[in-house]
Amino acid sequence: MNDFLQACRNAIGASYVLTSEIDTAAYLTDQRGRFTGRALAVLRPGNTEEVADIVRLCQQYQTPIVPQGGNTGLVLGSVPDASGCAIVLSLTRLNRIRAIDALNNTMTVESGCILQHIQQAAAAAARLFPLSLAAEGSCTIGGNLSTNAGGTGVLRYGNTRELCLGLEVVTAQGDVMSSLRGLRKDNTGYDLRDLFIGAEGTLGIITAAVLKLYPQPKAQVTALVALDSPEQALALLSLAQSHCGAALTGFELMSALCLDLVVKHFPQQRLPFAQRHAQYVLLELSDNESEAHATGMFEALIVAALEQTLIVDAVVASSIAQSKALWQLRESISMAQAHEGKNIKHDISVPISRIAEFIRITDVLLQQAAPGCRMVTFGHLGDGNLHYNVSPPPGVADTTFIAQQSDINRVVHDSVDRFNGSISAEHGLGALKREEIQRYKSPVELQLMRTIKQALDPAGLMNPGKVI
Repeated sequence: MNDFLQACRNAIGASYVLTSEIDTAAYLTDQRGRFTGRALAVLRPGNTEEVADIVRLCQQYQTPIVPQGGNTGLVLGSVPDASGCAIVLSLTRLNRIRAIDALNNTMTVESGCILQHIQQAAAAAARLFPLSLAAEGSCTIGGNLSTNAGGTGVLRYGNTRELCLGLEVVTAQGDVMSSLRGLRKDNTGYDLRDLFIGAEGTLGIITAAVLKLYPQPKAQVTALVALDSPEQALALLSLAQSHCGAALTGFELMSALCLDLVVKHFPQQRLPFAQRHAQYVLLELSDNESEAHATGMFEALIVAALEQTLIVDAVVASSIAQSKALWQLRESISMAQAHEGKNIKHDISVPISRIAEFIRITDVLLQQAAPGCRMVTFGHLGDGNLHYNVSPPPGVADTTFIAQQSDINRVVHDSVDRFNGSISAEHGLGALKREEIQRYKSPVELQLMRTIKQALDPAGLMNPGKVI
């Protein structure tokens, strides 16, 4: 391996080949601190050509590759296993915005660009890049693409896949495939782009992408409403879509315990209601006409929802600061859960029309399996994605409760399957759900996935032990 590492130093520079424990530690532990792997080295190439050079060396020396962006993933997809045989290929130095074409509404970026920086660059060009999620200050667009990340804007703009027009990819053989043409219509055979999006680095390494931009909305209006049940939330979603159409860009469901935990662990945050309610929905409109038009549309929606007894209270943000405060409540849920202690998380999706039924039935099943467990249920109701998390009963140590994780997962995932859903909506499979997915994918689907993997990565060096 000394020859391999020396060849890597020659290819990208000795200072970008990290081998000491102090230099590599941050790359080896997952974001939640649940697992720490080992690696032969952490390599930090600075451009696509250097990535290709490293991949060719890994093929020559039969060294596995674990691509990594911001290492914010939640399914152990971007950290190596415990064998110490793989290299971690950090792409954070590939952080240039190569071009912005405002007329074409596209931006060409390298995979190590931080999502928030892309949003800011789009805004500076009077454009919007609508992908938004809690980790946007540290996650990279390459990681977003490799997991087909969702976020809060999927209702209107779609997942990351829908926001990408082309990719530059280093294949498992070290060749460079480029489709950075920025075309919305290109009907010339197989859509190779879509093979690599959502593949979690198991088929090739994304090094750059052409992203869709949109005109900046003239106004964004946010509201938080209180209601009694998920059934009412679904009825409100239908009403909001009929009143607001494409202007409805956010529709986030949060159970009472979600915001209880936020207020408990972040006392500087306040709920804008005098009393506690069973469920909350955070709505956002993005309007291309005017703030007055957006506010009027929102007010008409709220009045109609009150008249139909779909909601019991509502507050509409009257300033940017108030809007940010409402979103902060939503975005603080995961951190509040971490402060509360360990819990069992599920990133699932079911058909939108069946979400309320799923919650009602599965909540009962979980109470039978783990009496007194507490449900921290939140997510993107408008696209069917729920973060359906289970916290220990009061007084039960989280370590004791986590010992039931396999049984809890089976209850939830079997219920998801009965509702024709997915056990991974936006976080991917990684290593965490690699075995679990075997239970729910059909044999035909699994065989087709293996066939693609074998065709594109016959040596099995690309992010081994992940996805399949």
